[in-house]
Amino acid sequence: MDKDLLRIVIIAIGAVVIFGMVLWSFLKNRNKRRAINFVDKGNPLENIDKSLILNTDNDDFDIVPLGNAVDNDFEPDPITIASEVDVDSEPLVQVQTEPEIKPVETTKVQQPQLKKKNLPSIIQFSLVAVADEGFNGIELAEKFTQVGFEYGSMKIFERLDDKRRVDYAAASMVEPGTFPETDLGSFNSPGIVFFIQPSELDTPLETFDDFVQTINWLANELDGVMLDHNRQNLTNETIQAFRNQLAG
Repeated sequence: MDKDLLRIVIIAIGAVVIFGMVLWSFLKNRNKRRAINFVDKGNPLENIDKSLILNTDNDDFDIVPLGNAVDNDFEPDPITIASEVDVDSEPLVQVQTEPEIKPVETTKVQQPQLKKKNLPSIIQFSLVAVADEGFNGIELAEKFTQVGFEYGSMKIFERLDDKRRVDYAAASMVEPGTFPETDLGSFNSPGIVFFIQPSELDTPLETFDDFVQTINWLANELDGVMLDHNRQNLTNETIQAFRNQLAG
Protein backbone atom coordinates (compact mmCIF):
# COMPACT_ATOMS: atom_id res chain seq x y z
CA MET A 1 0.00 0.00 0.00
CA ASP A 2 1.23 3.47 -0.83
CA LYS A 3 2.82 5.13 2.25
CA ASP A 4 0.84 8.35 1.82
CA LEU A 5 -2.41 6.40 1.56
CA LEU A 6 -1.52 4.35 4.63
CA ARG A 7 -0.77 7.53 6.59
CA ILE A 8 -4.15 8.97 5.63
CA VAL A 9 -5.95 5.77 6.69
CA ILE A 10 -4.17 5.76 10.08
CA ILE A 11 -5.03 9.42 10.67
CA ALA A 12 -8.67 8.81 9.74
CA ILE A 13 -8.95 5.84 12.12
CA GLY A 14 -7.39 7.89 14.92
CA ALA A 15 -9.85 10.72 14.36
CA VAL A 16 -12.80 8.31 14.53
CA VAL A 17 -11.50 6.81 17.79
CA ILE A 18 -10.98 10.24 19.39
CA PHE A 19 -14.45 11.40 18.31
CA GLY A 20 -15.98 8.25 19.80
CA MET A 21 -14.19 8.82 23.13
CA VAL A 22 -15.31 12.46 23.31
CA LEU A 23 -18.92 11.50 22.52
CA TRP A 24 -18.90 8.73 25.14
CA SER A 25 -17.50 11.12 27.76
CA PHE A 26 -20.19 13.72 26.95
CA LEU A 27 -23.03 11.21 27.22
CA LYS A 28 -21.63 9.83 30.46
CA ASN A 29 -21.37 13.22 32.16
CA ARG A 30 -24.40 15.06 30.78
CA ASN A 31 -26.57 14.11 33.78
CA LYS A 32 -24.03 14.84 36.48
CA ARG A 33 -25.39 16.24 39.72
CA ARG A 34 -24.86 19.87 40.57
CA ALA A 35 -21.27 20.77 41.40
CA ILE A 36 -20.08 22.78 44.35
CA ASN A 37 -19.98 26.00 42.31
CA PHE A 38 -23.77 26.17 42.49
CA VAL A 39 -25.63 23.70 40.32
CA ASP A 40 -22.82 23.24 37.82
CA LYS A 41 -23.77 26.37 35.88
CA GLY A 42 -20.71 28.58 36.18
CA ASN A 43 -20.69 31.81 38.13
CA PRO A 44 -23.68 31.79 40.55
CA LEU A 45 -23.71 35.57 40.67
CA GLU A 46 -24.88 35.60 37.05
CA ASN A 47 -28.21 34.21 38.30
CA ILE A 48 -28.84 37.11 40.68
CA ASP A 49 -31.20 39.88 39.70
CA LYS A 50 -28.80 42.66 38.64
CA SER A 51 -30.96 45.31 40.30
CA LEU A 52 -30.05 43.77 43.67
CA ILE A 53 -26.38 44.65 43.27
CA LEU A 54 -25.28 48.12 44.33
CA ASN A 55 -22.70 50.17 42.48
CA THR A 56 -20.05 51.53 44.84
CA ASP A 57 -19.11 54.63 42.82
CA ASN A 58 -20.53 56.69 45.71
CA ASP A 59 -19.18 56.45 49.25
CA ASP A 60 -22.61 56.22 50.87
CA PHE A 61 -24.89 53.23 50.51
CA ASP A 62 -27.79 53.81 48.17
CA ILE A 63 -30.38 51.03 48.36
CA VAL A 64 -31.82 50.58 44.91
CA PRO A 65 -35.26 49.06 44.18
CA LEU A 66 -35.16 45.29 44.18
CA GLY A 67 -36.47 43.55 41.09
CA ASN A 68 -38.72 40.53 40.79
CA ALA A 69 -36.58 37.48 41.54
CA VAL A 70 -39.00 34.70 40.61
CA ASP A 71 -38.76 32.73 37.40
CA ASN A 72 -40.65 34.67 34.71
CA ASP A 73 -42.07 31.48 33.20
CA PHE A 74 -45.03 31.66 35.60
CA GLU A 75 -47.91 33.80 34.31
CA PRO A 76 -49.59 35.11 36.33
CA ASP A 77 -47.13 34.97 39.24
CA PRO A 78 -48.96 32.92 41.92
CA ILE A 79 -46.60 34.09 44.65
CA THR A 80 -47.18 37.78 43.97
CA ILE A 81 -50.93 37.21 43.88
CA ALA A 82 -50.87 35.31 47.15
CA SER A 83 -48.72 37.91 48.88
CA GLU A 84 -50.97 40.77 47.78
CA VAL A 85 -54.30 39.22 48.81
CA ASP A 86 -54.17 40.65 52.31
CA VAL A 87 -52.91 44.23 52.22
CA ASP A 88 -52.65 44.35 56.00
CA SER A 89 -50.53 41.20 56.29
CA GLU A 90 -47.99 41.51 59.09
CA PRO A 91 -44.29 41.04 58.28
CA LEU A 92 -42.76 37.73 59.20
CA VAL A 93 -42.40 37.70 62.99
CA GLN A 94 -38.76 37.45 63.91
CA VAL A 95 -38.29 35.58 67.19
CA GLN A 96 -34.94 35.39 68.93
CA THR A 97 -33.78 31.77 68.83
CA GLU A 98 -30.70 29.67 69.32
CA PRO A 99 -28.49 28.89 66.28
CA GLU A 100 -30.45 25.73 65.55
CA ILE A 101 -33.20 28.11 64.34
CA LYS A 102 -36.88 27.97 65.25
CA PRO A 103 -38.97 26.55 62.38
CA VAL A 104 -41.35 28.93 60.61
CA GLU A 105 -44.91 28.26 61.77
CA THR A 106 -46.38 26.83 58.59
CA THR A 107 -48.35 23.72 57.87
CA LYS A 108 -46.05 20.94 56.72
CA VAL A 109 -47.05 19.39 53.45
CA GLN A 110 -46.06 15.89 52.41
CA GLN A 111 -43.73 16.36 49.45
CA PRO A 112 -44.60 14.16 46.46
CA GLN A 113 -42.45 13.33 43.46
CA LEU A 114 -42.02 16.66 41.70
CA LYS A 115 -41.66 17.47 38.06
CA LYS A 116 -38.70 19.79 38.31
CA LYS A 117 -39.65 21.62 35.15
CA ASN A 118 -42.65 23.04 37.06
CA LEU A 119 -40.51 24.54 39.84
CA PRO A 120 -39.10 28.09 39.90
CA SER A 121 -35.59 28.21 38.50
CA ILE A 122 -34.54 30.66 41.23
CA ILE A 123 -36.02 32.34 44.33
CA GLN A 124 -34.33 35.34 45.93
CA PHE A 125 -34.96 36.92 49.31
CA SER A 126 -32.95 39.76 50.83
CA LEU A 127 -31.81 40.93 54.23
CA VAL A 128 -31.29 44.70 54.55
CA ALA A 129 -29.45 46.23 57.49
CA VAL A 130 -31.33 48.55 59.84
CA ALA A 131 -28.13 50.39 60.77
CA ASP A 132 -26.86 53.04 58.35
CA GLU A 133 -23.39 51.50 58.29
CA GLY A 134 -24.77 48.17 57.09
CA PHE A 135 -23.50 44.72 58.07
CA ASN A 136 -19.83 44.43 59.04
CA GLY A 137 -17.80 41.69 57.37
CA ILE A 138 -16.45 40.16 60.58
CA GLU A 139 -19.90 39.81 62.16
CA LEU A 140 -21.32 38.47 58.90
CA ALA A 141 -18.66 35.78 58.69
CA GLU A 142 -19.22 34.76 62.32
CA LYS A 143 -23.00 34.47 61.95
CA PHE A 144 -22.74 32.69 58.59
CA THR A 145 -20.47 30.10 60.19
CA GLN A 146 -22.96 29.53 63.00
CA VAL A 147 -25.70 28.56 60.53
CA GLY A 148 -23.47 26.31 58.43
CA PHE A 149 -22.40 28.59 55.57
CA GLU A 150 -18.96 28.14 54.07
CA TYR A 151 -16.90 30.63 52.09
CA GLY A 152 -16.80 29.20 48.57
CA SER A 153 -14.51 29.42 45.57
CA MET A 154 -16.80 32.07 44.02
CA LYS A 155 -16.14 34.33 47.05
CA ILE A 156 -19.70 34.05 48.32
CA PHE A 157 -21.08 32.05 51.22
CA GLU A 158 -22.70 28.70 50.42
CA ARG A 159 -24.84 26.25 52.39
CA LEU A 160 -23.80 22.70 51.46
CA ASP A 161 -25.57 19.39 51.92
CA ASP A 162 -23.97 16.22 53.29
CA LYS A 163 -22.59 15.44 49.81
CA ARG A 164 -20.91 18.84 49.54
CA ARG A 165 -23.43 20.10 46.99
CA VAL A 166 -24.74 23.67 47.25
CA ASP A 167 -28.31 24.01 48.55
CA TYR A 168 -28.40 27.81 48.54
CA ALA A 169 -26.04 30.77 48.77
CA ALA A 170 -25.62 34.34 50.01
CA ALA A 171 -24.07 37.25 48.12
CA SER A 172 -23.42 40.86 49.05
CA MET A 173 -25.62 43.65 47.68
CA VAL A 174 -22.45 45.59 46.91
CA GLU A 175 -21.13 45.12 43.37
CA PRO A 176 -19.83 42.63 42.31
CA GLY A 177 -21.66 40.65 45.02
CA THR A 178 -18.62 38.93 46.54
CA PHE A 179 -17.13 39.00 50.03
CA PRO A 180 -13.41 39.64 50.65
CA GLU A 181 -11.18 36.83 51.84
CA THR A 182 -9.22 39.12 54.18
CA ASP A 183 -9.61 42.44 55.98
CA LEU A 184 -13.25 41.75 56.81
CA GLY A 185 -13.20 44.45 59.45
CA SER A 186 -13.16 47.17 56.81
CA PHE A 187 -15.90 45.56 54.71
CA ASN A 188 -19.50 46.69 55.14
CA SER A 189 -22.56 45.79 53.10
CA PRO A 190 -26.03 47.38 53.25
CA GLY A 191 -27.66 44.03 52.62
CA ILE A 192 -27.38 40.40 51.63
CA VAL A 193 -29.06 38.56 48.75
CA PHE A 194 -29.99 34.93 49.44
CA PHE A 195 -30.81 32.71 46.47
CA ILE A 196 -31.96 29.14 45.98
CA GLN A 197 -32.66 27.08 42.84
CA PRO A 198 -35.51 24.65 43.67
CA SER A 199 -35.45 22.92 40.28
CA GLU A 200 -31.93 21.68 41.01
CA LEU A 201 -32.63 20.22 44.45
CA ASP A 202 -33.58 16.69 45.53
CA THR A 203 -35.87 17.98 48.29
CA PRO A 204 -36.85 21.53 47.29
CA LEU A 205 -39.58 22.00 49.92
CA GLU A 206 -37.45 20.91 52.87
CA THR A 207 -34.49 22.93 51.64
CA PHE A 208 -36.68 26.00 51.12
CA ASP A 209 -37.93 25.73 54.72
CA ASP A 210 -34.32 25.61 55.92
CA PHE A 211 -33.53 28.55 53.61
CA VAL A 212 -36.24 30.72 55.21
CA GLN A 213 -35.39 29.66 58.76
CA THR A 214 -31.73 30.51 58.21
CA ILE A 215 -32.51 34.00 56.89
CA ASN A 216 -34.95 34.57 59.76
CA TRP A 217 -32.29 33.66 62.33
CA LEU A 218 -29.72 35.90 60.67
CA ALA A 219 -32.23 38.77 60.58
CA ASN A 220 -32.63 38.52 64.35
CA GLU A 221 -28.91 38.21 65.03
CA LEU A 222 -27.75 40.93 62.62
CA ASP A 223 -30.69 43.33 63.06
CA GLY A 224 -31.94 43.22 59.51
CA VAL A 225 -35.23 43.43 57.63
CA MET A 226 -36.30 40.47 55.48
CA LEU A 227 -37.60 41.35 52.02
CA ASP A 228 -39.32 39.10 49.50
CA HIS A 229 -38.90 38.85 45.71
CA ASN A 230 -41.03 42.00 45.27
CA ARG A 231 -38.95 44.14 47.69
CA GLN A 232 -41.76 43.98 50.26
CA ASN A 233 -41.55 42.79 53.86
CA LEU A 234 -41.41 39.01 53.79
CA THR A 235 -44.67 37.66 55.25
CA ASN A 236 -45.86 34.24 56.31
CA GLU A 237 -48.45 34.42 53.51
CA THR A 238 -45.72 34.77 50.89
CA ILE A 239 -43.69 31.96 52.42
CA GLN A 240 -46.72 29.65 52.50
CA ALA A 241 -47.53 30.49 48.88
CA PHE A 242 -44.01 29.45 47.87
CA ARG A 243 -44.31 26.26 49.95
CA ASN A 244 -47.57 25.35 48.25
CA GLN A 245 -45.95 25.80 44.85
CA LEU A 246 -42.92 23.69 45.79
CA ALA A 247 -45.20 20.99 47.21
CA GLY A 248 -47.02 20.74 43.89
